[in-house]
Amino acid sequence: MTDRYASLSDLSQFCDKVLRAAGADAPSAAAATRAMLHASRLGVDSHGVRLLPHYDMVLRGGRVNGTPRTRFDRTRAGSGLLDADNGHGALAAYTASDFACILAREAGIGAVGIRRTSHFGPAGAYALAMAEAGMIGIVMCHSDSFVRLHDGAERFHGTNPIAAAVPVAGDRPWLLDMATSAVPYNRVQLYKSLGRALPDHTASDAQGVDTPDPNAVDMLAPMGGEFGFKGAGLAGLAEIFSAILTGMKIGPEILPMAGPDVSTPREMGAFVICIDPDGFIGGEMLRAGMLHYMETLRSSAARAGARVMAPGDREWAEADRRDKAGVPVDPDTARAFGRLAELADIAVPFAKAGVTCG
Repeated sequence: MTDRYASLSDLSQFCDKVLRAAGADAPSAAAATRAMLHASRLGVDSHGVRLLPHYDMVLRGGRVNGTPRTRFDRTRAGSGLLDADNGHGALAAYTASDFACILAREAGIGAVGIRRTSHFGPAGAYALAMAEAGMIGIVMCHSDSFVRLHDGAERFHGTNPIAAAVPVAGDRPWLLDMATSAVPYNRVQLYKSLGRALPDHTASDAQGVDTPDPNAVDMLAPMGGEFGFKGAGLAGLAEIFSAILTGMKIGPEILPMAGPDVSTPREMGAFVICIDPDGFIGGEMLRAGMLHYMETLRSSAARAGARVMAPGDREWAEADRRDKAGVPVDPDTARAFGRLAELADIAVPFAKAGVTCG
């Protein structure tokens, strides 16, 4: 079966209506939709609109509070804590990013710890929001255990992403958005469906032994292959900022995202850092310096048949394609959309397979 395609505008309206029908208030639905569309537009499909059925389920089940009353407490000139009231993680992250920018404009650097939040999707969406405001944005979060430690034989950290974005003069921001596991679990699912063997050092069986068989995978490996202590260390860094510094549960104590309990809040944490370049070299000089850096990087010698790219280049190119052709929606997600459309009494957002949506 071929992927269906949907325009970004049609998907945006569909996601918002589904979330509102599931019990989300207008700010929560708008934030979740904005984050999902960021990921789908840039080709990060694991964190795009395919999350909509999950969000519908946890809103209806009560795990995620659809009408949260977030509260921000400023603790110092450049720091504070946001209580997300177990609302949607995207609303919490965008709200924390806004507060971090306010703090940074006053203190040079603003840092906001997020408490009592939930799955927030693509970390890069929130870093990008700060870069679009002229700032340097850094975002990280933790999640339930699914990644073993280096030389570990059980799940410990989540995929614990770290993202950063920096404005560039006359160009789109430098954008890094990475998990600290070797691959996302969705890559395992893809290889399983294709009947392909996994690359070395990406996933393990229930005993922690690396396996190329996607059907035998019980946990992911940390980023770094034989040097996986680097990925495990970065995951720990995200854990410290997101859980320890905010007083939240650590990964092994968080209810699994895909578990049967969709009524109990997961009590997760996240962390946002905003840096105002005017507190340092100045915004204009930062953007000019970044442009020089990017031009120098892209002109660096490449291996035969390859091309050197900066973080974000691949994603921005995909965004250009999808702005014209629409977002591909895989068959499983398309079927789920059909069920959601019936629940919300709305139309599905698809064009015909392969048809341009620009």
